[in-house]
Amino acid sequence: MIGVVIPAHNEERCLERCLQSVLAAAEHPLLAAETVRVMVVLDSCDDGSAAICQHYSVQCLEVHARSVGVARAAGAHALIEAGARWLACTDADSTVPVDWLAAQLAHQADAVCGVVEVDDWSPHHLQVRARYEASYRDEDGHSHIHGANLGVTSAAYLLAGGFPALACHEDVHLVRALEAVGARIAWSRSVRVRTSARLDFRAQGGFGSYLQTLGEPA
Repeated sequence: MIGVVIPAHNEERCLERCLQSVLAAAEHPLLAAETVRVMVVLDSCDDGSAAICQHYSVQCLEVHARSVGVARAAGAHALIEAGARWLACTDADSTVPVDWLAAQLAHQADAVCGVVEVDDWSPHHLQVRARYEASYRDEDGHSHIHGANLGVTSAAYLLAGGFPALACHEDVHLVRALEAVGARIAWSRSVRVRTSARLDFRAQGGFGSYLQTLGEPA
């Protein structure tokens, strides 16, 4: 079984598009009808996120941590307990292509770090996009780590100790731990996700915070 972990804190504006894209990816023919379970981890939600989940074939888990690391770890643990052999992670403000899961598995690696594309730059000044694209390596062998586009075998995940209970950079810590235990990691541009550049980002210190710093005077 393949498990997909999606942490969400008050994501009613974005969550439906995310779920639709993930469930479409779960039906890709190259998955050979393997079961895909989608776990939405509702972290301290007091909006309509839970109600949206009820309209889709997904499972929900509630935590009250305001920590993406805690949320991802809780979802991963539940999926591994249910028998997942592979964990794919994305974010509630992101959408995945129809071949997302198939592309991850095609690498036959212990873990896959993919790339992200920003879906809408309009909230930001032009210099933010220019600075971002000047430093981003959209190529195989890149060094970017995105919780919105990460896959790992359950065995490697457990060996590395899983996601730490951090408010941000839990994805970076996991990948560094995977490297430390000798995991085979594919750094791939063929595994792609579209993500938000919104100004009201959820995780301080995460992707949204990084974009914010690019708008500051040099």
